[in-house]
Amino acid sequence: MDFSSVNWLAVVACVVSNMVIGSIWYNPAVFYKTWWKGIGKKETDRASSSPTMWILTVVAAFVEAVFVSMLVKAMGGTVAAGLGTGFMIWLGFVATTSTVNHLFAGRPWVVWFIETGNHLLSLLAMGAILGAWL
Repeated sequence: MDFSSVNWLAVVACVVSNMVIGSIWYNPAVFYKTWWKGIGKKETDRASSSPTMWILTVVAAFVEAVFVSMLVKAMGGTVAAGLGTGFMIWLGFVATTSTVNHLFAGRPWVVWFIETGNHLLSLLAMGAILGAWL
C-alpha cells in the first residue's frame, strides 16, 4: 500500500461529500421516513445521535476514501476511472454483502434500495472527486 500517492485534500472532500449525501438521502423529506418504517421503527421512536456514532461515521468515510483513492489511481486516475471504480466497489462488495444481510434480516426490499443507493451515490461521488484530483 502506497499512501504517498493519496491526495489527502481530495480524501477530505470525499468525507464531506459522503456526509452531505447521507444527510440529504436520509432527510425526512427524502428517504428517512420510508427507511425508518422499513427497519421496523415507529414514528415515535427516536434515532440515536451520539457523538461516538458521528465520529465513527466520519472515520469510516475517511478510511473508505483513502482506499478508494488507491484503487482509482490503480485504475487510471481519471473521472471515468473513478466512477467505474466506485461502481465496481459498490457492485462487488456493498450490494452483495448488503443483500446477504438483508435476506437474513428479513427486511423489506425498499430498505435495501435506500441503504445501498446511498452507498452507490457516495462511492460514485468519491470516485469522481478522486479521479478529478489525482
